[in-house]
Amino acid sequence: MTTNHASDLYDAVNDLGPSDDFFLRLLTSKPGARALDLGCGTGGITLAAAEAGCEVVGIDPDRPSLQTAQTKPSAHRVRWIEGTSSAIPTGASFDVAIMSSNVVQAILEDTELSETFQDIAAHLVPGGRLAFDTRDPDSRGWEAWTKKRSHRIVRLPEGDVQHWYQTTHVDEETGLVDFRAHEVAPDGTESSVPSRIRFRSQDQIRAMLLDAGLTVENVLGGYNSEPAGQGVGALVVTAMCR
Repeated sequence: MTTNHASDLYDAVNDLGPSDDFFLRLLTSKPGARALDLGCGTGGITLAAAEAGCEVVGIDPDRPSLQTAQTKPSAHRVRWIEGTSSAIPTGASFDVAIMSSNVVQAILEDTELSETFQDIAAHLVPGGRLAFDTRDPDSRGWEAWTKKRSHRIVRLPEGDVQHWYQTTHVDEETGLVDFRAHEVAPDGTESSVPSRIRFRSQDQIRAMLLDAGLTVENVLGGYNSEPAGQGVGALVVTAMCR
């Protein structure tokens, strides 16, 4: 197992797709935009935006992910910061901010998510935009997290590994979902890592954004402008700073 195994696995499992294209289009819609990627992870979209001419700040609380991002080509074009929204530099202003890869669901407490939206809004210029995605609870995506439905072979530096997700507990009233990410290494060793995320309704998301001083522009169901409930089981949200 390599030193950067977790980051290598993340990049392999979360290869670039339509969601990344959506966020990159938004980041680059204004030439030379000042952009914030909050929850930037290993920096896939962050670096693509920087290479397209954006002035980008990437923030994430996970140090190994940031360290991996900083080893990639063009990493010197990004200002990397370890932390959460409270680490946004004082005085920084952004034309656009994103929270991609369902990072909103990793923020379990409503008060913390509300504060995150408020922090972002405080650093957006008038008319600046925030975009993020979060899984739609009405689509019940956790039901697909079984070995039968999510199993895949992932190619890593140390060899091919098996990977799948397994839901272990769902509280539909609170939206909290527990699951485990399973892995079988090339030598047959099996391991699993527990995680918890939170599904929130469209109404909950809208209320938090309104409280933060942001006006909701769109809530879509996918990354190609599908209406909510008709896309890929996501709520793809864009909001504007008033």
